[in-house]
Amino acid sequence: MHPARLKQNLTAMTVLLVFSLPSFEITAQSPIANYTPVTDARLQNPEDQNWLSYRGTQNGWGYSPLDQVDADNVQELEPVWTLSTGVTGGHESPPIVNDGVMFVTTPGNLVYAVNAATGDMLWRYQHDLPNDLIAFHRTNRGVALFGDKVYMATEDARVVALDAETGEKVWDTPVADNSSGYYITMAPLAADGKIMVGSSGGELGIRGFVVALDAETGIEVWRTYTVPGPGEPGNESWPGDSWRTGGAAVWVPGHYDPELGLTYWGTGNPGPWIGDQRPGDNLYSNSVLAMDVTTGAIRAHHQYHWNGSWDWDEVSTPILMPVERSGRQINALVHPGRNGYLWLLERSADAISYVDAQPYVFQNAFASLDPESGRPAYDPAHKPVTGSPTEFCPSLWGGKDWPPAAYNPETGLLYIPSNENTCGRIEGREVEYEPGSSFTGARSDFMLQEGADHIGEIQAWDMNTGEEVWTREFESHNWGGILTTSGNLVFSGGTTDRYFRAHDATTGEELWRFRTNSGIIGVPSTFAVDGKQYVAVQSGWGVDAAGMTGRIDRVRGTRTIVPQGGVIWVFALP
Repeated sequence: MHPARLKQNLTAMTVLLVFSLPSFEITAQSPIANYTPVTDARLQNPEDQNWLSYRGTQNGWGYSPLDQVDADNVQELEPVWTLSTGVTGGHESPPIVNDGVMFVTTPGNLVYAVNAATGDMLWRYQHDLPNDLIAFHRTNRGVALFGDKVYMATEDARVVALDAETGEKVWDTPVADNSSGYYITMAPLAADGKIMVGSSGGELGIRGFVVALDAETGIEVWRTYTVPGPGEPGNESWPGDSWRTGGAAVWVPGHYDPELGLTYWGTGNPGPWIGDQRPGDNLYSNSVLAMDVTTGAIRAHHQYHWNGSWDWDEVSTPILMPVERSGRQINALVHPGRNGYLWLLERSADAISYVDAQPYVFQNAFASLDPESGRPAYDPAHKPVTGSPTEFCPSLWGGKDWPPAAYNPETGLLYIPSNENTCGRIEGREVEYEPGSSFTGARSDFMLQEGADHIGEIQAWDMNTGEEVWTREFESHNWGGILTTSGNLVFSGGTTDRYFRAHDATTGEELWRFRTNSGIIGVPSTFAVDGKQYVAVQSGWGVDAAGMTGRIDRVRGTRTIVPQGGVIWVFALP
């Protein structure tokens, strides 16, 4: 057997063996020496070879200036190592890389530290989850790095700090009560010496929040609720005590503008799902919030749609990017909404201002948008109510769910992983709150538009002109987060055929594809070690992508099988 192949097989055997250890134990095979601490300065301006945070940079671009792999040679890309995680379910975490050390999380709150060039496992940590865990979405979206520590939020609503060199736990802070339905899927945001996370569990009648912990000690610095309580601005938008179970969960990492000192977060839908059970705007659900990084105070907000009734979570944090309109430079917040509209907002020290929005997939629930505020007026025929079914488009999974879009400053284009031709039906039902139990108060169905020949898309938009430049279509739905690079490339997975693809960032032409072990809903990243560029992604289908697969099969009368099992794939040129 070839030595490299033998080494890879032995590594996989080792991964299987370590899973026989107790769940709380650390497996350290080769502790890291001379680890490079991560500072605020490095997070704000990371070196080209590193991928230090969820989207590479704190502005959320999902872009890398590396260009060794480019549109001319990407067809030569090949796998150089793989590592089986030993876990099934939806693998959504991006590989985070700091000077040759990769950190990856999996469902079940495992953290792997791996030699990024060779695939040799350095250490592994598995969080000890309770047997009675409550979590409707059992996944994890990655780590944050700061100082000499690695941070992970957990499904039982805790945040753990690990020693980056050894994987040993330094501190472990509970931030909410899992028995009441609070859990966390997101990667933390590290900024200003703080580790920030938000609460998942919007379908369980929680009251959403963002909390900041001291990076060294784990002590809580501030906590800001995304559903205002009595005496707080916005509480009047909730009838009676409905604010207590209002939802507005925070599912994915925020972004950070160090010049303004503001961190931005997207929030989910209110609870229960149907708006006639809680009349009002229901602030700050389905919104983007600007928070003071020092105090957590809400400085500004924009609500994409009020009195939400479609399960259109707007949890994706807008991309902080430059846009020029009519000769004016805009410090923009750009958000491809789950509600099917592409939103252009302007950010400043004390305001988020509406610029414009337009549908990027077929949408029939909004009758119009106010030209000054962007507030939608609804078509009552397509707004769900209690007691009878209502049809609407797009489906409850929206034009784009949580998988992140990306911005490439060289092409000037925004890339959106979208789903077209989907619709839904929701019937509201009366529901009473019970801690830890479902609080949706709705039954939902999924439909496709008649004659639909595709579902998934990658769309490329020029936000300066407000025009769509190109679209790539897939028969399957698309749950693939986007990576774009200076090599004029767009990388993503997201389809049931298990392919990881590279497209020309300027034209959308498919240039390369590689079929992995499972479907890819993991977020790709790229990095370099000793001058060699690598592209990495986790393969492992599950969670909502798998749920949507089942719904599509029922509509089409098909049977789609996507194999299970998590694997980290790393590619490079020969």
